[in-house]
Amino acid sequence: MQDADIDPAILTVLQVLYQAGSEGGASPWSLAKIAKRVQLPMSVLRRVLTQLHSAGLADAAIDADGRGHASLTPAGAELAAQAFPDIA
Repeated sequence: MQDADIDPAILTVLQVLYQAGSEGGASPWSLAKIAKRVQLPMSVLRRVLTQLHSAGLADAAIDADGRGHASLTPAGAELAAQAFPDIA
């Protein structure tokens, strides 16, 4: 698969989630913080997180009000480390 086949929003969210984990925070980032960093509408962010979750790369918790948080799974962190070696 070539990079052109991957939705740029997925790569951006994967990168930001990897940065979040690399910063050593004990808790996952809020969806609001992630959306601000990736500069995507919340609806797009939630769609991307659903795709990453389905692929086993991210965990996300979203409540009825649309608030929540997300982080990479170990598999997602491993993939991101390979894709973004300059982050850490």
